[in-house]
Amino acid sequence: MQARSNLFASPVVARSMRHFASASRVIINDSTVPSRTRDLMMLRASQINGCGFCTDAHSKDAVHAGEDQVRINLVATWRESTVFTEAERAALELTEEGTRIADAAGGVPDDVWARAAEHYDADQLAAMVAIIALINASNRMGVITRQAGGGHEPGSPLG
Repeated sequence: MQARSNLFASPVVARSMRHFASASRVIINDSTVPSRTRDLMMLRASQINGCGFCTDAHSKDAVHAGEDQVRINLVATWRESTVFTEAERAALELTEEGTRIADAAGGVPDDVWARAAEHYDADQLAAMVAIIALINASNRMGVITRQAGGGHEPGSPLG
């Protein structure tokens, strides 16, 4: 598959992408959402959106950070799996509902939010909303421009 475009070739888009990456780093560095949970959330949204580039990057980076390969393999079927904690399941459910927001009239259901709120405080929930928004935007850029998965080196920058 040939990419349609290199977004970083545009000076304006490249500059805006640096700000986008900075926003992501703030969430990664300053949020108290567990890093494993963030990785699972980003992987699940990328799977739902069909972004090969992001699915490749987030699965490899999660393994590189010490995540178990079995858990990575089961993210797509987390509802039918026993390897995730209740808190992780709530985060994955919030991620799915936030990613599929157009599929549900009224957005994310109250019961989904309530389950997440049982495990995460207000600051963590806010960070999770930002994580979901940022990864969905990244997925859309990757899918629109046909960025292929398979070539990501774990631990390398995504840009």
